[in-house]
Amino acid sequence: MLDFSIEPEYQAKLDWAARFVREEVEPLDLLFPHGGDPYDTGNAKARAIIKPLQEQVRAQGLWACHLGPELGGPGYGQVKLAYLNEILGRSYWAPTVFGTAAPDTGNAEILAMFGTDEQKARYLQPLLDGDIVSTFSMTEPHAGADPKEFRCRAWQDGDEWVIDGEKWFSSNARYASFLIVMAVTEPDAPAHSRMSMFVVPAETPGIEIKRNVGTMDERDSEDEGIHGYIRYHQVRVPLDAMLGGPGEGFTVAQARLGGGRVHHAMRTVGKCTRAFDMMCERALSRRTQGTVLAEKQAVQQFIADSWIELQQYRLLVLNTAWVIDTQPHGAARTQIAMCKVAMAKVLHDIIQRALHLHGSLGTTNELPLAHWWMGVPSLALADGPTEVHRTTIAKQVLRNHSAAEGLFPSEHIPPKLEAARKRYAHILGDDGLAGRVNA
Repeated sequence: MLDFSIEPEYQAKLDWAARFVREEVEPLDLLFPHGGDPYDTGNAKARAIIKPLQEQVRAQGLWACHLGPELGGPGYGQVKLAYLNEILGRSYWAPTVFGTAAPDTGNAEILAMFGTDEQKARYLQPLLDGDIVSTFSMTEPHAGADPKEFRCRAWQDGDEWVIDGEKWFSSNARYASFLIVMAVTEPDAPAHSRMSMFVVPAETPGIEIKRNVGTMDERDSEDEGIHGYIRYHQVRVPLDAMLGGPGEGFTVAQARLGGGRVHHAMRTVGKCTRAFDMMCERALSRRTQGTVLAEKQAVQQFIADSWIELQQYRLLVLNTAWVIDTQPHGAARTQIAMCKVAMAKVLHDIIQRALHLHGSLGTTNELPLAHWWMGVPSLALADGPTEVHRTTIAKQVLRNHSAAEGLFPSEHIPPKLEAARKRYAHILGDDGLAGRVNA
């Protein structure tokens, strides 16, 4: 049965989290507003504030809830995690305070599944404890996220792997203690069996961050960029640095993406809800042309459309989480792609309306709307361009359909009408016309 109800004990935890994020965590977004701040473990003042907050989260049993019991987590399913991530989406700092910041969550899962005992001790446990951060170094400057076009390669030389090539947009590389790098090791294999995955310590000789690229809301003049453009100059790592087997990099990468995309989607619901609340408050507070904005039909349409879109998207994400929880692995592939495609549009439309209702104030740095707005294009590209996921959806959906058997479509009326007349000829009579049947 499809059931999104929440048991009272967990609802109490969600209520605590909602208050905690509003009162204790959202202020961090103002005190430390730059994109890299949550990942900068060297910022003593920020760490002095968040460490006690993280302890409160641990005391509530809500730390790193995405983890299974074998890694010290509660083993919540995706539906429960969705409700929690809806709350965390209100604040940029909240995932760090709750131990669920990307890409560390996915990297932790990779290390848990494929890492050696030594790698788990050196990297996984500190990552789970929130003491270090990491990088997922996959995309390339000439290829984006298309692994079929990757050129960064690795080859075995004695008892070491040698990695050589460039990577683009490796998030948080400047703060990372280690990088998980995808490189081509089987160049003659089929496209999705060419790559392998490696764990690389950040201090390894040969790693050059050519520059830290700033996005739309990050200033190059202040060196605020956190997405590393990296050159790997024949970087040497031991043989056991490979995560999974040779040519299994794509499989390893996919193992970390599904749940993470649902988490991002539900955090988007949380951010949209916050923008929607701002919209409604503004509509009830601001007067123009003799009445409050809420009495204008155009504003009412803004609010109605936003609420409908938000609730539709929220239910889509919850249904996706339910499929992951209840169906075999991979069954939610289409639903996950649907969440990804719809995510940026819903965020764009709701923030645009909220910003518009706030007028000139909405475009300034005195409200969060402009900052959120500039994050929309990145969201449409993160974890693969929206267009790629649309193609995935179409291909999956079309597998459940088939071509028409004859010259005309299966809904062509003339043959269907003839079949209907034959089926009920004993009632219609010789003329085959449908009319009132006399008792």
